[in-house]
Amino acid sequence: MKTIGLLGGMSWESSLEYYRLINQEAKARLGELHSAKSLMYSVDFEEIEVLQHQGKWDELTQIMIGAAKRLERGGADFLVICTNTMHRMADHVQAAISIPILHIADATAGEILKRGVKTVGLLGTRFTMEQDFYRGRMTEKFGLNVLIPNDSDREIVHKVIYSELCLGQTLDTSRREFIRIIDDLIRRGAEGIILGCTEIPLLVKQEHVRVPIFDTTSIHARYAVETALKE
Repeated sequence: MKTIGLLGGMSWESSLEYYRLINQEAKARLGELHSAKSLMYSVDFEEIEVLQHQGKWDELTQIMIGAAKRLERGGADFLVICTNTMHRMADHVQAAISIPILHIADATAGEILKRGVKTVGLLGTRFTMEQDFYRGRMTEKFGLNVLIPNDSDREIVHKVIYSELCLGQTLDTSRREFIRIIDDLIRRGAEGIILGCTEIPLLVKQEHVRVPIFDTTSIHARYAVETALKE
């Protein structure tokens, strides 16, 4: 079994889910008392959030590279960035280390294609929804048509992520807003919905949505275990 390097803390609530899901998957596949071999480096999300909203992506890239190098030196065989948004600098981080990064968008796109879905709605932070590092990759590499909410709904999703979900709060009022936003994406042609922020699955489940949802946290965690168990 290879050792999984987890770059977490963005937020720690979702990193906790990664750790739980990865070890559950390892036990399901191997049985008995098995768990996954892993290392985690967890950042202080307050520092990250401030730099994100100041647009200081170069500084954030250096933080991510430093964390990735720590995991590499610690013995990780590959790296999992436990957040969608910070894949914005995945290519720069990959260039600075010698172990591979398992890209969350690639893992998710693979699952979407397996379901025969071509047009998907994307929920996430404003950075993930609006910038090209995520949607562009899915379109150019996998041929997917990716829809995003309108501007006011993007603001709602972004605000709920940072002011509620990243603080461990799941409110019924916010769930209803997310379902309304998802229904609008479905009316516009979405055949499935990407929960493209690792905290959103804490709020929205498949039972709330009438088309397939793609829980990026679960997909990424499962892909990490598959990779760790490959010869």
